[in-house]
This record gives sequence, structure tokens and C-alpha cells, in this order.
Amino acid sequence: MNNDSTDADLLAALLGRGSGEAASDLLDRFGGLRGLLHADAGDIVACHGIGTARAIAIRALPELARRYFSESLPSGEAIRSPADTEVFLKARMRHLDHELFCCLFLDNRHRVLRFDELFRGTIDGTSVYPREVVKEALAVNAAAVILAHNHPSGVAEPSQADERITRRLKSALELVDIRLLDHLIIGDGRATSLARRGLI
Repeated sequence: MNNDSTDADLLAALLGRGSGEAASDLLDRFGGLRGLLHADAGDIVACHGIGTARAIAIRALPELARRYFSESLPSGEAIRSPADTEVFLKARMRHLDHELFCCLFLDNRHRVLRFDELFRGTIDGTSVYPREVVKEALAVNAAAVILAHNHPSGVAEPSQADERITRRLKSALELVDIRLLDHLIIGDGRATSLARRGLI
């Protein structure tokens, strides 16, 4: 398999011998790879040529991908680049149907101390409490923080509320000498950095 392989090719390789037509049918039925990987197991099993074992393999793929990308920022390792951080966060957050606010806590050499999912919201918002962010940062002795939250709509543009909470969190963290490095908004396949926008 290489970069020229289609989604159907890769799926057929996973499903095993003689599954080329079934792989194409699955992608057509669920509107592509993303729709398939988030489909109900019962709906997958109901497709022609897909038994329970193949459905289990398909359903395991999103979790395997999340675990693979989570290892791109292992605890104790320094962040190599902003791109690594974005790949990690997109893998963790882009598929969610609710808003999730997370913090990546770093030491003074930008090594990962911990990744925490702090606040969970609804499809269109979540409440963020600066005191809780500061409390968690102090608990792990963080020197710096990267904030992230997803937009279930798929649009990665910051809202005015996003900009306001970023300013509040930056001020709260500065009081205890912790730097806010960035706030990333995760959409469908892309991330927007508030630091790159000059908003931090």
C-alpha cells in the first residue's frame, strides 16, 4: 500500500481477500471513510459481504488512529513542532459531536507533562472556568499551556467568545507565572491557531 492507494484499496486490504467490491459498497453507502468509521456496528454488519468480524475490525480503526497519534506527543517528550501538536489534537478531537475543551500542560523545556480534557459541552458550546485551568496547571507544575477546543460544526474560525476566554485564561495564568503558548480551534480537518492570528 502507498500514497496512491484509494480509500477502497486500503479498506479492502484491511477486510481481506475478495473484499474489493464490499469495500467500495461500504464507502458508497456511508458517504466515504469518515461516515463509515462513525457508523453503527449493526448498520455495517447489515451490508452484503460484511460479517461480525469485519465490522469489529472497521469499528476498531478510529480508536487505533487516536492511539497512534496520541503517541506523537508522549508524556515527557518535548514538542517537536506546532504541526505535531495540531496532528495530535485533530486526531483526538475532530470526530466529536460535542464541544470539548482541553489543555496540554508543558514544562519549561516544552516537554509534555499531561493532556487533560477539562470541560465538556454541547454541540454548540461549553463553559470554561479559568480557575480550574490554573488549578490543574499548578497541580502538574506546568510552566506553559496550550489550550484546544473543537467546533463540532467543522468550522475552525474563532468566535468572539473564544477570543474573550483566551484573554481571560492568559491573564489568569500570567498571575501564577505560567505562559499561554497557543489556543487551537479544531475543525473538520484543520486547526486554527490564535497565536498565529496574533490573538495571544
